[in-house]
Amino acid sequence: MKGRNLTLIIILAAIVLLGGCGCGQYNGLVQQDESVKLAWNNVQSDYQRRADLIPNLVNTVKGEANFEQTTLTKVIEARASATQMKIDPADLTPEKLQQFQQAQGQLSQALGRLLVVSEQYPNLRANDAFRGLQAQLEGTENRIKVARNDYNSAVQSYNVQVRKFPAALFAGIMGFKPKVGFAAEAGSEKAPEVKF
Repeated sequence: MKGRNLTLIIILAAIVLLGGCGCGQYNGLVQQDESVKLAWNNVQSDYQRRADLIPNLVNTVKGEANFEQTTLTKVIEARASATQMKIDPADLTPEKLQQFQQAQGQLSQALGRLLVVSEQYPNLRANDAFRGLQAQLEGTENRIKVARNDYNSAVQSYNVQVRKFPAALFAGIMGFKPKVGFAAEAGSEKAPEVKF
């Protein structure tokens, strides 16, 4: 009888210990997952800030220069494409992240062309509104870089937690999967060529 009670107590203690460990691991994974979602929302917020500034920049350029319409049209189209692309932070797949990065990359290229072509217009360069918007865009690009780095840090922390033992055992059972971070676009390791 005593041996049976001792076995029962050991089994119950093991269940309580595993249950407590499982709850702690689950709560830690939930906290890490929410940190990744917050970081992703911050990335989207900074991209939205850039998208909100673009109409002001385009209107300022239109008002100051007899400008190349195709450049403005490409900026407007790229902005529309980039702002239509929304990703749910709970469903960040590599494919969706790639599509998002591609849409944002097209917008960055269009803005770059706009700023380069605007150099041909001395009145535009001297315009305070244009200079202010250009500074705002530069600041926004820096914010986007910081937000993407913060997102990658949150993803790394989450992925480490998901892969560590014993959390890895519970992560698989509870549906926590590794997440993907931002990666550089193909060819971005080469410095762009600037020609005047």
